[in-house]
Amino acid sequence: MSEQVNHKQLVVFTLGGEHYALPIQVVNEIIRYTEPRSVASRTDWVRGVISLRGRIVPVYDVAARLGLSSELTEQSKIVIVEAGAETAGVIVDSVEEVLTVSDSQVEDAPGADSAMIEAIVRIDERLIVLLTLGAIFAESGEFSMAA
Repeated sequence: MSEQVNHKQLVVFTLGGEHYALPIQVVNEIIRYTEPRSVASRTDWVRGVISLRGRIVPVYDVAARLGLSSELTEQSKIVIVEAGAETAGVIVDSVEEVLTVSDSQVEDAPGADSAMIEAIVRIDERLIVLLTLGAIFAESGEFSMAA
């Protein structure tokens, strides 16, 4: 009897020169970067809001949230993520690919903030950080997305 192999599809993007990913199930769409309209926020990584087909969507700077430096370029994108009724945009440097990985490629991230980082995905010599979406927004108090 063979062991069942589970696969996950991940949207891989770059932040500050490193590779990160989110499960494809939480990614609704990827749009070109447009400057969000500023809103008052006590949280410095909340960049503002955009109008997306008539809906007001908060936009977050994930690089700032993770303590990374990144610059807006022609490749910058806003990844629109959803869980339940909550929708938000996260700014990324570029979207690289959609990958299908097996459980054997997904490992715990020792020493990492386990609330924000779900795992490390190893693909040959590449290491991709799999983020926990709900935890990224947990401190903002404005976005209570369940993981």
